[in-house]
Amino acid sequence: MTSAAEHGVALTERAIAAVLADPQRPVLDHDRFAGPWVDGQPRPVPPGVLAGAVFPSGRPLPPSLRRWLAFDSGLLRRFGWFAEDGGGSGNGERSGDGLVFTPRPLGEIAAAEFGEGWGLPFGALSERFDECFLLPGGSDSRRVLATGAADEHGEYPVFALDVDDLPCIELMYPGLDVYLADTAGLPVRRGRGYSALAADPVYLRRMHAHARNHLGGQMHEYCLDWPA
Repeated sequence: MTSAAEHGVALTERAIAAVLADPQRPVLDHDRFAGPWVDGQPRPVPPGVLAGAVFPSGRPLPPSLRRWLAFDSGLLRRFGWFAEDGGGSGNGERSGDGLVFTPRPLGEIAAAEFGEGWGLPFGALSERFDECFLLPGGSDSRRVLATGAADEHGEYPVFALDVDDLPCIELMYPGLDVYLADTAGLPVRRGRGYSALAADPVYLRRMHAHARNHLGGQMHEYCLDWPA
C-alpha cells in the first residue's frame, strides 16, 4: 500500500522543498543549457489566474502542475510552455489572464529536438499525442509530458523519446509529480531503464494505467512510419 506523500500534490511539495534547499543549482548536472531550477527569483502564477487555468484542449491541469506553478513558472517558461507576449497564437489559447499555454503535437517537438531526419517518424503519433510539452531531461533522449487520459491522481504521463537505435517512445513517469521529484533528487526511481517504475510497487498501478490508455498496454512503441 502506498502513501499520499508519494503522489500528486504531496510529492510535488517534497520536490519543491528539495529545490528550495538550493534553488540556483542546475536542473540537470549533465546539461548546463537546462539552466538552474530557479533563475533569479521564483515566478509564481497568481492564484486568480491559476484558478481558471486549463489546457487549450479543455483538459484540466494536473494537481502537480497547479502546485508547481503556484511556486514558480520560470522553468517551464524557459522550455516553451507559455506564450511570453500574453497573446494566443498557433496552438496556444488564453488560459486565464497572463497564462497562455503553447503545446505542440509530439511530432513537432521531436522534429525540433532531433532534427527532421530522426524527428519525422514521431509525426505518426501526433494525432494520438496532440498536446505535448517539453521538459528538461536526457542527453540524446528527451522528456515530454502528454495530456490525454489522466490516472487516478489526475496526472498525465511523461514519456522518454529516444533515437539511439530506432525512434521510440517509452513511458517513463506516471506524472509530472514523479518527474519533478526524481529530477530534483528524491529517491523515487529504484531500477534501471526508462520504464523501471512499471515494476515499482509504489507506481506500477499508475504506470500500467497509462500504458493501457496511451500505448496499447505496452511500455514503449517504436516509431517505424518513416516518411517516403
